[in-house]
Amino acid sequence: MSALEPRDAGTDTGTAVEAAIPVPPAESEGVLGRTYRALSIGIVSVVFLIAFEATAVGTAMPVAARELHGIPLYAFAFSAYFTTSLFAMVLSGQWADRRGPLGPLATGISAFGVGLLLSGTAGSMWTFIAGRAVQGLGGGLVIVALYVVISRAYPERLRPSIMAAFAASWVIPSVVGPLAAGSVTEHLGWRWVFIGIPVLVVFPLALALPAIRRRASGPADPAAPVEPYDRRRIVLALGISVGAGLLQYAGQERNWFALLPAVGGVALLVPAVRGLLPPGTGRAARGLPSVVLLRGVAAGSFIAAESFVPLMLVTQRGLSPTMAGLSLAAGGGTWALGSYVQSRPRLEPYRERLMVGGMVLVAAAIAAAPSVLIDWVPVWTVAVAWAFGCFGMGMVMASTSVLLLKLSAPEEAGANSAALQISDGLSNVLLLAAGGAAFAALGGGAMGAVYEAAEAGASGSHPGAFAVVFLPMAGVALVGAWVAARVRTR
Repeated sequence: MSALEPRDAGTDTGTAVEAAIPVPPAESEGVLGRTYRALSIGIVSVVFLIAFEATAVGTAMPVAARELHGIPLYAFAFSAYFTTSLFAMVLSGQWADRRGPLGPLATGISAFGVGLLLSGTAGSMWTFIAGRAVQGLGGGLVIVALYVVISRAYPERLRPSIMAAFAASWVIPSVVGPLAAGSVTEHLGWRWVFIGIPVLVVFPLALALPAIRRRASGPADPAAPVEPYDRRRIVLALGISVGAGLLQYAGQERNWFALLPAVGGVALLVPAVRGLLPPGTGRAARGLPSVVLLRGVAAGSFIAAESFVPLMLVTQRGLSPTMAGLSLAAGGGTWALGSYVQSRPRLEPYRERLMVGGMVLVAAAIAAAPSVLIDWVPVWTVAVAWAFGCFGMGMVMASTSVLLLKLSAPEEAGANSAALQISDGLSNVLLLAAGGAAFAALGGGAMGAVYEAAEAGASGSHPGAFAVVFLPMAGVALVGAWVAARVRTR
């Protein structure tokens, strides 16, 4: 239990005089109370910045790749971010546990901005990809450091609420980001999308860092000797990043020579995953291992499926890219709503059931999406299904974060948060690679050809290529419902 966590007033049996003693303000405040206001606004602004970058940059990326003559390298612009962030997550966990979260957070936000500037001024696709890699380093440092901040600065009763606020900070970027980025790209050029975002770094730094310095700086136990960095874990983190990159490359190449990097990637990943994730994660052992595994299953299956939704709507149903992207916009609101629902104190005893139900909703949404491949099924079916799926994801993702911090000692919050994010990021890479390979094998075509066909409004893919992505991912999400039933220790 956190040292900052108040006593449960419902268990006190004192005298009338004791009952009349006023509750200290910090114990009765919410996340926007005087004690937590600056910190809450600051760290939520950091998440807002990451969310806006994800939605805006994703819109400008195809145009950037085309102008830099880098369509064949398009996938690496995404995988470079994921692979470097996996390494940074482990480094951030060790850094935050030993020195406090202030250093990795400040460094991560700065690296994030530098990476955006590097990509925005790139003269070649490889320079652009290098910028994305620097962004990934920054993003990995930031996300783990934020979890440690929450563990140190907020009592347990407020953690579900701050996680709900994180989810809510994605609502506006999910709607405004693509439209703003599309307008800027059309009128000013794609470079201004990347160059303009670093300006937003100033506000989170100015507001969050002083508040973190006051409430969450330094090691969890200042009196304890500072342990040296675990070099073995850092080497394993490097292995997991390189291994994930090799598998991503192999999934894109689709030839016999790609077996070599695939085998190399597996050889690096297996020992790295076993060394960096809690023991028992692979077999869904009860408690923390199942929480970490569920995070990866939920995020990987959902993101892998969502990545193909706009392409399916454009190439198979003739929607414009803007309309296809907006079909998923309502999901930002329902995701936030799901996160809000899990934060209600009265529902805390039912958190496991909420997570199981959430994964069932995710599986149903993914399975329903390819129904629009049938001509007589209304296109809006995807929007409705995805709204329900995002509601389920909101409950599951926020709950995994809450449970992880609840099951972690203060001095282990960084390492365990890193494990959670590694599970998330690695699953994204692996399931996207698997889905992309299956999509290409059944007539989906190469990344560049498919994008060009979509931009021209033509059908560049066989309908079955989409079904072979969505249906297996729905099955993975159903496995997640079983894992969700094991997150509670008995």
